[in-house]
Amino acid sequence: MTLAADPTTRAAHQLVDLSNWFDTSPANAARDPEALTWIRVTKIAEEAGEVVDAMNGATGANPRKGVCATMDNVKKELLDVAVTALGAVEHLDGAQGRSLAALFDHIAAVHRRAGIDTTADRS
Repeated sequence: MTLAADPTTRAAHQLVDLSNWFDTSPANAARDPEALTWIRVTKIAEEAGEVVDAMNGATGANPRKGVCATMDNVKKELLDVAVTALGAVEHLDGAQGRSLAALFDHIAAVHRRAGIDTTADRS
């Protein structure tokens, strides 16, 4: 694949590639479609658990381990959750490259529901 110059387009293509890679891996290619969808959704929960582990490590919540991670680790794990969720959206949408556009639309809808003033100066 030739990477697009626009970062959003490039990311959309990469999400499709990652979703297809996951779905067509030897372990998943022969799975029942419903089982594969369940795997995609539960993978998000697995990644969320890694956020919790990183947060525990960053705050020293486990006295036996102490501080063993950083907030950068937490951010990386949060982004893994986002990528995994967007990949699942691609899976549900037939890998059409629309997950980022759906995310942008969803962010705008949540923004509207929150009643945030969009006329605020952002400079």
